[in-house]
This record gives sequence, structure tokens and C-alpha cells, in this order.
Amino acid sequence: MDTIEDLFRRFERLNEIGAALSHERDIDRLLENILVAAKTITHADGGTLYRVTEDEASLRFEIVRNDSLKIAMGGTSGNPIPFPPLPLRTESGAENNSMVAAYAAIHQKTVSIADAYEAEGFDFSGTRKFDERTGYRSQSFLTVPMKNHENAVIGVLQLINSIDPDTKKVVAFSAADQRLAESLASQAAIALTNRQLISQLEALFESFIQLINVAIDEKSPYTGGHCERVPVLTMMLAEAVNETRSGPLADFGMTDKDRYELKIAGLLHDCGKVTTPVHVVDKATKLQTLYDRIHLVDTRFEVLKRDAQIAMLKAKLALRDSHDDQRKSPWDGRAEAVLEEDLTRHLRQIESDREFLRHANIGSELMTPEDQERVKRIGTGYRWIDVNGKSANFLSDDELENLNIRAGTLTQSERETINYHIVATIKMLEQLPWPKHLRNVPEYAGGHHERMDGKGYPKGLTREQMSVQARVMGIADIFEALTARDRPYKRGKTLSESLDILGKFRLGGHIDPDLFDVFVQQKVYLKYAEKFLDPEQIDEVDESKIPGYEQPVFAVQQK
Repeated sequence: MDTIEDLFRRFERLNEIGAALSHERDIDRLLENILVAAKTITHADGGTLYRVTEDEASLRFEIVRNDSLKIAMGGTSGNPIPFPPLPLRTESGAENNSMVAAYAAIHQKTVSIADAYEAEGFDFSGTRKFDERTGYRSQSFLTVPMKNHENAVIGVLQLINSIDPDTKKVVAFSAADQRLAESLASQAAIALTNRQLISQLEALFESFIQLINVAIDEKSPYTGGHCERVPVLTMMLAEAVNETRSGPLADFGMTDKDRYELKIAGLLHDCGKVTTPVHVVDKATKLQTLYDRIHLVDTRFEVLKRDAQIAMLKAKLALRDSHDDQRKSPWDGRAEAVLEEDLTRHLRQIESDREFLRHANIGSELMTPEDQERVKRIGTGYRWIDVNGKSANFLSDDELENLNIRAGTLTQSERETINYHIVATIKMLEQLPWPKHLRNVPEYAGGHHERMDGKGYPKGLTREQMSVQARVMGIADIFEALTARDRPYKRGKTLSESLDILGKFRLGGHIDPDLFDVFVQQKVYLKYAEKFLDPEQIDEVDESKIPGYEQPVFAVQQK
């Protein structure tokens, strides 16, 4: 018989369990904790936790435990449960009242059985076969439906063989056991429902974030992969820092909530790109807007060639008319030959200038001052008759500005337009009513274009003004961009090339030096490369030649 002291201890334990269940975030651990707690307060040797399937047609095994047989399946054990779900209805559609767990779920009733071998009305043939195979004796059963706040059954808790604490013999579950188990089942059902609702809301929220990234991807296939890869690399580096146990980053640590917060920030770090004009994001050549205007320039060159040929033919006619008027003979064709030679030379120069502009339009190489001067000479030196019949400069002011871009394909105003995406990101994220565990998302996501020396944008923050997470994302953003192979204006760089550039950024105050050292020492770059880069990009890296890297020795947590 239960003593008052034992009941008091078990009620205290029930309160502790209820509080613990409300704090558990992981559903597998939550389910496991529910069953272990139920076994503990009822002194049960074994137990099973079932959950109602999504179609509400059966009970799925979630956790199976048996102390005597040392069985641990499902949950965090890593051992799969080989048993099929228990159907709640037979093939004919009738209620499956022969199985005690199904009966408890269908009728929302607790079932207590002193001895399964003597019980009537239920089919325990499967239990007998299990006992024959294992040598176990399944005797007392306590089967409790788990009902949530809407009074809907979401699972079943089944306990087997209550062990008397004094005699160590199997006894029937007491009335106190049943009340405690029912109370725990009720608390557990609410905790599980809450956790499921939270998980569903988180899944919905992440899906909405993915929707934004898909919108960016649809606008620009060249940057869609960036929104996918940067969060992965961010978490790789953050985990590497989390495992560091010495050096300047030894105190950095992350909880599961911290990881989720950083993950969300990574997914949203470029959400402001939905505001960036697609023709700027995708600008593959200097003259590209909605289309590449180099074709208009080509047309003008053809007009110049045509005009030169017409001018030469007119000059020939003028020579002949002059000869006829003066009635000179014989006819001397040397003057016409000179005209043809001049035309050939002129056409050759036009073609040379045309090829020069076509090459300059690509933007793959730095333009020298001499190249920029040649663009200006071409733009103002040639004249052509425009569609209005007026003589005009060969290149417009806008075309001159674009073709004279020193590096890349973007003008200064276009760079500002692209850079504005981070301002838009911050504005968008700061508008949202973030819960406490996600309140740092705007800071993490909005800081990946800042520099350690305060020369970044948009806020010009220094290293001391930024969180470690924001600095981590800055490195991830740069490294992904360097190695990305889906950009229209450049090839994906190799590992050695990218680390050389990143090392120079470290020396120049662009990125965090301590994070960069962890990035290299723990070979985060290689883990990322093996997942996302083409094999030809993964070349041999001599870490001793990386600018600014001195191979510091950091202790790493062993897992």
C-alpha cells in the first residue's frame, strides 16, 4: 500500500516533471522524458509511448523502454522501432477494441490490468509471443490516453509491470499510480501539443523566409544560391568557434536557442534584395540594362562603316566627274586607289575600336588609364547621324560612364543601389515584432557588410560594436561570394585564391582576424568546399602562405 510519504515524494516528482516538460524544445527528448517520468512515478519496469498518426488512423510507436531487458528504442536512443503502427480500426471499419492501447485511445479511457495473461476482452497474443521470445513476463498494464487542451487524444502512454519498491515483485498498478499517470499524461499532452504548435509555427516562419529567398531566386538565378549557402557556412564557422576552448574566442558559446537565432539571421541576411532592380543584380556587362546595349554600339559601328563606304564612292564619282569636265585623257586610276586604301585603313580602325569596346564591355579585367582615354576618344571622336537626323557623339554620356568603369560592371550609383539592399534588410527586419529569443536577428543579419575598422556600411560599425555572430556572417558572405560559380560576371575562385584574398582582407581590417584564424585552422573552408564547390576549385592550400595567418594553436572541444 502506498504510504503518505511515498505519495508526497511522487507528487513532488510529478511537479518537477511538469516544469521540466514545459521547457523541453526537442520533441524526441520530450517524448522520452514523458515515458521515463511515467515509469519513475509508477515504479514501472517498462513502457511504450504511442502517438496518433497524422491521418488519425493508427497509433505509431514513438518510445519503447524496458529496464529488465535493457531495451531502449526510439527517441534519442538511435535505435529504430521495428513494430508497425497499431490500427484504430479494423479492415471492415469497426473499432479496434481488441488492442488495449487502441481501446484507450478510441474510448478515451484509462485501462488498468492486473495480469495480461488472465485479462478478458483484449488480445495479448503479441505480448505472449514477445515474452516467449525474450523470457520476460508481461503482467500488469496501465494504459492511459493522452488528451490535450481540446480534449483530443494525441497519444497513449502504456506502462508495464509495476515493481513494488520493498519486495521488488511485480504488482498491479495502484489507484494512486493511475491518478499520477493520468495527471502526468494530461500535462505531457499539453506540453507536447504546445511544442508541436511551436514547431509548426517555426516551420511556417522558415517556409515564409524560404518564400522570400525563392522570390529573390526568381528575380535573379545568379544570387539565389547565395541565400542558401551563406547560412550553411555561417553555422559551420559558428560551430567551429563554439568548439574553440582557448584563445580570444574561448568564451564564446551557443545554446540551441542561439543556434536557431543565428540560423534565422543567416536565412534573412539578404532579404532586402527583393527591392533591388533585377537589371542591376544581374548586370553581367557594363552596358547591360534590361538588355546588353553593346548591340546598339555595334549597329552604330555598322553605320560608320556604311557612311565611310558611301563617302568613298561619292569621292570616286567626284573624281570622274572632274575628269570628264576637264576632258583629260588617259584616265589615271591612282587617285581612286588612294581613296580605297584610305577606306580600308579607316574600316580597319573602326573594326579595331569596335573589338576594343566589346572587350571593355565584359568588365573582366581592370581598365588602365590609357584604356579609359581610348574609350573617351572613340565616344567623342566619331560622329554619327542619329535617328533624328542630327550629328551626335558616337557614345552617350551614360555609355561613356559605363564603359569607363575601372573594375567590374557596376557604376558607382549602381553599387550604391546594390549596397542599399542591406539598408532595406535592416529596415524590413526591424519592423518585425521579434520574440525575445530572436531579438538579435536584425543585428546579426544587418552587420555582414560592416568592417572591423569601421569603414563598412551602412552604419560604419567597428569590431567592438559588433557581435561575434555578425562578424561570423561577414566572413561567410565574402567567402561564398568569392567561390560562387553561378555569377554572370566572374568565375568561381579556387580555395587558395579565395583564402589569399580573405587573408588580405584580414590584414586590411576588413574581417575579424580571430574568426579568420579559426576559419583556417579548423578547415571550415574545406568542409564548405566539399559540400558546395566544384572539384576543380578545391586545390591544394598551403596555409603558411595565407596572408596574415600565423597558425595559432586553439584547443578544440572533443565531442
